[in-house]
Amino acid sequence: MACEATPQPGLKVWFCCVFLLTCIVSLGESSTWGMSSQTCTDPCSLTLVESIPDNLTYPAGSPVHPSTYDGLLSLINSAKQSIELASYYWTLHGSDISYHDDSDWQGESLFKSLLKAGRDRKIKIKIAQNSPQTSNDTMELAQSAGAEVRSLNFTRLIGSGILHTKMWLIDRQHFYVGSANFDWRSFTQVKELGVVVRNCSCLASDMGKLFDGYWYLGKPNATVPKSWPDTYSTTINFTNPLQVKFNSTPVTSFLSSSPPSFCAMGRTVDIDSIVSIMRGAKEFIYVAVMDYSPTTEFAYPREYWPVIDDELRKAAFRGVQVKLLGSYWPHTHNDMITYMESLSILSTSPRPLMDCHVKLFIVPAYTPSQSKIPYARVNHNKYMVTDRTAYIGTSNWSGDYFISTAGIGFVVNQPESSTAGNSREQLEKIFLRDWYSEYAHTIPQLKKQLSRQ
Repeated sequence: MACEATPQPGLKVWFCCVFLLTCIVSLGESSTWGMSSQTCTDPCSLTLVESIPDNLTYPAGSPVHPSTYDGLLSLINSAKQSIELASYYWTLHGSDISYHDDSDWQGESLFKSLLKAGRDRKIKIKIAQNSPQTSNDTMELAQSAGAEVRSLNFTRLIGSGILHTKMWLIDRQHFYVGSANFDWRSFTQVKELGVVVRNCSCLASDMGKLFDGYWYLGKPNATVPKSWPDTYSTTINFTNPLQVKFNSTPVTSFLSSSPPSFCAMGRTVDIDSIVSIMRGAKEFIYVAVMDYSPTTEFAYPREYWPVIDDELRKAAFRGVQVKLLGSYWPHTHNDMITYMESLSILSTSPRPLMDCHVKLFIVPAYTPSQSKIPYARVNHNKYMVTDRTAYIGTSNWSGDYFISTAGIGFVVNQPESSTAGNSREQLEKIFLRDWYSEYAHTIPQLKKQLSRQ
């Protein structure tokens, strides 16, 4: 099973919709966030979680965060009433490959914990997954743990696309969102980053509205509403974020979503969120994403989609430092390197002087068994951090993911007066750890390395 999505063709209509939405981002070029009248009094906690592939090491003193596995296991174990899951595909069992690899143990452990939660603790489990898909994992959870499973067929719903969200929602009190698929490789063989939020019903209930939308669209013969009912609407968005304390630190936060047709009244469209965050950056924009392209990747013929690329160039032109960290592995498209290289050329311009640099992160295989595992050993992160904001998403950065693919963005705006060690600063340190690591290569370095192979 592929580590990433392959959205379906036929995206012209959605391209036009997203382009228009981006052109009318509510705050335009403003660098100020909306003043929120909404305050959450829950004792919310936020923990960044990472999957670091086996044998990938950093120097002593580098930032270290809890593992994705530990974060998700703690969420399952804390469930009292419900576990709601939204996913692209399921391969927590290692049986999706023709041989056994010992590194599947964390995926197997999470599956067993889910099974026990539903079967023994009588926790209600609801799964929204992409269709068409035949998943032994979800079939077993339905048969043995009483899980309810619905599948979203995007080709029928909107003509193309997939459900690419990675969401774990517990009791509408706690949640995970990030890059990790429901795949055993996502815990020991693929580099992932996400966030676990606990004891935060204010945001978790808003996340629940996104899940409810998926759940509705998974009904047989469901259609995308022209206007979503009020029960799916939200008042928490870019212009009116939630005032909340994460780990006792005051921030503002909201959830954005794609595609636009899935967004009920009040929901910030994901691409609008990304563009607005970039426009609000004053000092730097750091991006880590597996795939990057100013085009659609899976539509035929492909469409030019420069929305994000244009914003990075505009930011560099006005003096903001831009760093883009992509990923290189056997499935990387060659044109991605070309598009990234065109961004790096901006740094050679003396007038105006622009600070725009790109690198590609390579996760080596250290053993023959690691080399053998399909769709493994890759940096799968999907986040952005600026001097003001942390954004953690579930989408790669090409047109399809924002036009016709379901995904979520989790946004935290950190006031300048916030204490050191806050979540935005932690994400910045993660990025810089990876950027300056031995695994990050400039394009000339990568080309030289490939020429030797």
